[in-house]
Formats: sequence, C-alpha cells, structure tokens
Amino acid sequence: MVIGRETVENLLKLTKPRWRTSITKVEPNRIITRGYPQEDLIGNISFPEMVYLLLKGELPPENQAKMLEAVLVSFCDHGVTPPSTQVARIMASTGAPMNSCVSGGLSSFGKHHAGALENSMHLLQELIKEGIDSSGPPSSRDDLKDLALLTTERYLEKDEKIPGFGHRFHNKDPRPVKLIKTAKKFGCFGVHTELAVTIENLLLEMKGIRINIDGANAGILSDIGFDWKFGTGIFMIGRVPALVSHIYEEKSVETPFRKFAEVEDIYYTGLNSKNINSDE
Repeated sequence: MVIGRETVENLLKLTKPRWRTSITKVEPNRIITRGYPQEDLIGNISFPEMVYLLLKGELPPENQAKMLEAVLVSFCDHGVTPPSTQVARIMASTGAPMNSCVSGGLSSFGKHHAGALENSMHLLQELIKEGIDSSGPPSSRDDLKDLALLTTERYLEKDEKIPGFGHRFHNKDPRPVKLIKTAKKFGCFGVHTELAVTIENLLLEMKGIRINIDGANAGILSDIGFDWKFGTGIFMIGRVPALVSHIYEEKSVETPFRKFAEVEDIYYTGLNSKNINSDE
C-alpha cells in the first residue's frame, strides 16, 4: 500500500513536539490569559493583580492584591549603591541601547545581590513545612519560638548569615517595619512572617541584627502563597522600573563613557615589565 504525502505530513504533525502552557492561549483576534480575555482585563485590574494572575493562575483577593502592590513598591530602588544599577548605568554610558542595559542590570543579580529574597523564602517555607531536621511543622506559638531559637543557634554556631537578616548599608532597614505593619493591616501577616519576626527578636538580642526587606517580604510572600522559586523573579518585577529610570538619567544627564576610576587611581599588583628579548 502506498502512503500519500498528505498522510505522511499528518503523521509527522501528530508526533511533532509542541509547546504546552496553561498561561495564555493565542488565536486569531483572540488572547486568553488564565481564562480571561485580555481585553476584559485591560482597565479592570491593576498591574499587581495581573502579576498575581500570571504567577498563580487566579485573580487575588483584594487584600492580597494590595499587599503584593506594597511588596513591589518596596523593591523599587536603592539608589546607585547596588551593583546591578551601577552595571546598567555604566553600560548606558557606552551608548548601549535600553534593552541591553536593563538586561545587563538584571544579569548581575546573584547570590550576593537579589538572591536573599528567594533564599529567605525557601528557608521560611521549609521550616514551617518540615521543622528542623524534618521534626515536623510547628503546631503552636511555643513551637514557633522553639523553631526560631533552634534555627538561629544553628546559623550562629556555623558563623553563617541567616538570609533576610542584616544589611550591608543600614543597621535598621527602614522598610520592614512598614511592610509588616501593612501585612497586619491587610490580613496577610501569617505564620511565615511571624517566624521571621521571632527570629529577628532573637538576633537583635544576641547580635544586634535586624530583619531586612528580603526577610520581611519573604515572610509576607510566603503567607500569601507564593512558592519560593518565584522570589528572584518578583524582586526583578519590582526593580525593573528603577533600572529603566537610572539608564535614562545616565543617558540624559551624565557624560558618556563613565569610568570606575582614573588611571592614576588603579593600583597594579602584577609583574613588572620584562624585555621579551632578555635571556634573564
């Protein structure tokens, strides 16, 4: 039996790998995101609500939408102090386009910059789910205090920093207090944030260390149901507008070709010059 060309093509279509997604369906003249026509979303929901919808697959309750908005605002900017902003501005000074400069800033995020949120979320979620060494989740406030104490002691014994606590620039980050107050106002202060605050109280007493923005937001985002794997991505969503603003300012106001240092300020620690023809 001879198999026709059309039959062969149809068989190939059946076996051809395809993308699979539950996020957005695109058809001619129609775009459906998480079950909602995009034209119905436009003008009817806020940007934080859209972020929530995309990440979690459903529209948020009003209190959680307002809380996510506060979290994103809290990530907005930290001046020119972060390496990511410096990278973006230096790239901008070379004449690189906006998209490359933003990409450069985002690509500079790592475990020492922007990674603490995700690490802190992971820690808090694992502690609430499993306890210490799979001892089980806390079932009472006293259990929560014991869990906080064991966690704090374990990190201090190893001379390791607990992600979400302490700050390279502030000895009292001004943002967490307002974030936690806002979480209580919107009914988003749950067991993860309570654990973070309990750890802070212990660290403050033992080492004079306070919670930072990542620790506060790690607890809050965990309490409104975000998986820790979203951590860095959520931080990026909050920080992108600042990068765009800094890049624009650099291109508009500053002299091109920004330098870290002048030549005379660079201390050379390599070998002295040698004569390539020397026998020595």
